[in-house]
Amino acid sequence: MNNNSTPLPLEAYQTGQVLLIDKPLHWTSFQVVNKIRRLLKKQYKIKKIKVGHAGTLDPLATGLLILCTGKFTKKIEHYQAQEKEYTGIITLGATTLSYDLETEINQTFDTSQLTEKQIVETAQKFIGKIQQQPPVFSALKKDGKRLYEFARAGETVEIPTRTVTIKEFEITKIEMPHITFRVVCSKGTYIRSLAHDFGKALQNGAHLSALRRTKIGDFTVKNAQSITHFEKLFTFDM
Repeated sequence: MNNNSTPLPLEAYQTGQVLLIDKPLHWTSFQVVNKIRRLLKKQYKIKKIKVGHAGTLDPLATGLLILCTGKFTKKIEHYQAQEKEYTGIITLGATTLSYDLETEINQTFDTSQLTEKQIVETAQKFIGKIQQQPPVFSALKKDGKRLYEFARAGETVEIPTRTVTIKEFEITKIEMPHITFRVVCSKGTYIRSLAHDFGKALQNGAHLSALRRTKIGDFTVKNAQSITHFEKLFTFDM
């Protein structure tokens, strides 16, 4: 793993490195991969090098993104399968089609009757193995198309549920209508769907308004570097 203050020799990146990047807001995971790949190609004057990420983060999410270079790209599935931790904010009283802030609010609800006790107890009901339906605004494929392509075209598509595991779902602060939380979960869990389902379980509505991935397995965002920091390792003029 390279979080040093100087770049490694080219051979090290080709043999394989794990890079921990703190993904900034509004960047796609693919844009991060593309940026790192371009930096490596320019630094070492090479035409190609393998770079991949181990688990997509939505553009509206920040936090830990594991990148693998060279032969370590074969380890991506191993890292993707590991347990993940997130922190974020669920906003009660309103839903969106994307289950987050990518799309506009489409329905509102009265939250005045919700109590802190009810909110905390409802979160506990999600712990364990649950059935979850991925958001229609997601990169999952059906019939060769991304789900978000159907959604943006206004087409209805049937999305099967999947079994995921919520190990921890902790409510850390309540400032109505905003609920700050921490979740530890299995591979394949959509926190946007969890937020949406949480609202339904409260007989209300909810959407995800902030998300940060803080851990993947033993890797933590505290040890990650920004794209800007990684860029500054290199000697060329950008």
